[in-house]
Amino acid sequence: MASTQCGRPPASIERAAIEIVVPARNEARRLPEGLARLCQQAAALPMRAAVVVVDSASTDATAAAVRDFPRGPVPVSLLRCERPGKGIAVRAGLLATRAPFVGFCDADMATDLAALEVAVGLLAAGHPIVIGSRALDGSVVEARSSAVRRVGAATFRALARQIVPDATDTQCGFKFFSGPLARAAALPLRTAGFAFDVELIARCQRLGATLTEIPVHWRDVTGSTFSVSRHSAAVFRDVAAIWLRSRTSREPAPLLQPAPLHTPTPPPLPAQPIGAMGTTPA
Repeated sequence: MASTQCGRPPASIERAAIEIVVPARNEARRLPEGLARLCQQAAALPMRAAVVVVDSASTDATAAAVRDFPRGPVPVSLLRCERPGKGIAVRAGLLATRAPFVGFCDADMATDLAALEVAVGLLAAGHPIVIGSRALDGSVVEARSSAVRRVGAATFRALARQIVPDATDTQCGFKFFSGPLARAAALPLRTAGFAFDVELIARCQRLGATLTEIPVHWRDVTGSTFSVSRHSAAVFRDVAAIWLRSRTSREPAPLLQPAPLHTPTPPPLPAQPIGAMGTTPA
């Protein structure tokens, strides 16, 4: 199991061509199986991969589950976020990366990881953002959501389209990027909760990147940390705040389109600040 120091990933991770971030809050039960599946799929990629698990202020044994995960061909490291929030965790994980390609997926691995090879191939061909979409033709969705949740999801999608009109599904937990683009977009990220995906995509597009969506096989996994009753109001407030910022922002929009991959690893970037985050040996 790889260990980390703040701003200095292990050498095995520095050599990785793609780093995959997994945000995890109280995922001690599901995480070992999910990591095993992810590492097995990542080991078969045509480039060296590494996994970064971000412990999002868990109160269970999530950190221990990562530390106890068996060593294998895909190194796994652990970062600790002292503040909860999926947006905070993903931001911290992305800013801790150094690889030319990065991405994140949910700890429950609800998206079939067969899509990983497709995403990596598109990244290597020069596509700067590749995200899974459950709304595309060809996607298979196995959901057990309630009528209330379906109505809420439809309302959310309508609001999100006001910010990122060309994204058919902003909330599928399977997103991959050019590394420099993701780090530049994540640095000013302000949304702490579940709506952070909308802001992240919008910031990538403001930096000049075009969006590529791919169909996925997605299944509803029990044990989600999202609750309609507890989180819906905050999510809609976050989307409204993102919309307002997108209308008033005067940020420049430099083009960050990557060239197709010819060499596996560019020179490492300077360390980025990662906010309220600690590190834990893994």
